[in-house]
Amino acid sequence: MAITTGQARGGRARRRQNQPGFHPDVVFKDIVGASPRMRRVFRLVSRVARTDSTILLIGESGTGKELVARSIHLQSRRSQGPFVAVNIAAIPESLMESELFGYVRGAFTGANADRAGLIEQADGGTLFLDEIGDMPILTQVKVLRTLENNEVRRLGDRGSRLVDLRVIAATHRDLPAEIAAGRFREDLYYRLNVVQIDLPPLRERQEDIGLLASYFLDRFARRESVPELTFSPEVEALLERYHYPGNVRELENAVEHAVAVHEGPVIIPADLPVAIRSPRLLPSAGSEAERGPAPAAPDRTRDHWSLADVEKEHIQRILALHRGNATAAARQLGISRTTLWRKLREYGLRRTGH
Repeated sequence: MAITTGQARGGRARRRQNQPGFHPDVVFKDIVGASPRMRRVFRLVSRVARTDSTILLIGESGTGKELVARSIHLQSRRSQGPFVAVNIAAIPESLMESELFGYVRGAFTGANADRAGLIEQADGGTLFLDEIGDMPILTQVKVLRTLENNEVRRLGDRGSRLVDLRVIAATHRDLPAEIAAGRFREDLYYRLNVVQIDLPPLRERQEDIGLLASYFLDRFARRESVPELTFSPEVEALLERYHYPGNVRELENAVEHAVAVHEGPVIIPADLPVAIRSPRLLPSAGSEAERGPAPAAPDRTRDHWSLADVEKEHIQRILALHRGNATAAARQLGISRTTLWRKLREYGLRRTGH
């Protein structure tokens, strides 16, 4: 997995090409991945980028939704136009409409001059609406009108202005569930969801962890002018076994942390964040009577366990807690049912209960 940062970039590229499983789209507009699921994402991005269709990106926080949106923009006919990224969750509800649609002078107290909104600023390019699931329902109505009529009306203005833009939206929320709860408009959902791209969490594309870690190591080491830097085998094992609730962003931060604190030419476990080098497990099931009033003495027999042993025991305990219910167990473990089934086969575990 390790990449030595002192290697020549051309030589590094040639060596990668000789590695099993190398694919020319491994690094795709700053998105790194060689797993089958990411290759499918790359192919889909390449196809839809040439169109002007509205796109909905679905994925957990930290899976790279904005990177994918930027990649689509850069490969589109709008690449010379602006790319305006809007984090809906970061805009206070009271300012949402003025930020998105702009305003004219005198529209409200403090509006001393005309101002174009973010939608208007994206004219001729791409508007990226991140965390669209957090948009207030009344604002959704106006955004839908903009998508349908290609026009925007500033607050306080009597007329509308035509805009020519492509919209890419993204969310980590389950929008059909939000619709059922009355928090998201069904008509806006179908208007946004012309093409849907699902970005897998990092735990479901473990083949990419080593490649991503080496990519980030190379990038941060060059930024800090470190001549040569590699991962120790122990670090490689820790990085590849961690589940990354924060996804790619968490891995990137972990590698940056290691580069910032390292002392020698090799990244060692002590250089990693505590969460990765000492992953915490959920407390075991059982009543207070079973556990006793005081914490139990540490089980020294586990001192020689591998991380795989710990994971196996933890999965077995959570399955027992949920009486063999794979859906509930996967939810608590923070993994998909598919990943849970794969781990059950890998560790030779059987479901108990019903």
